[in-house]
Amino acid sequence: AGRLPSCSPSQFLRRQQVLQLYRRILRAIREVPAEADRRYLKDWAREEFRRNKDATEEDAIRMMIMQGNMQLQELQRTLKLAKS
Repeated sequence: AGRLPSCSPSQFLRRQQVLQLYRRILRAIREVPAEADRRYLKDWAREEFRRNKDATEEDAIRMMIMQGNMQLQELQRTLKLAKS
């Protein structure tokens, strides 16, 4: 099995945060009723995370995680409204 480059505990935790956010976003996208919208959102999320995967600047990564969480909350709110 390939080993990840060693990273500091804070980098490890940040990575866990990013992966958790990614999974939560994909899980929320599964709730989107329209197939085309689901595909669009999934592609968008995947591209967004891929584009930023080499980021190393702690503050920038923290900001991206905050933005991602806000976008996730917005998606969840929208889905909730659509169901009511």
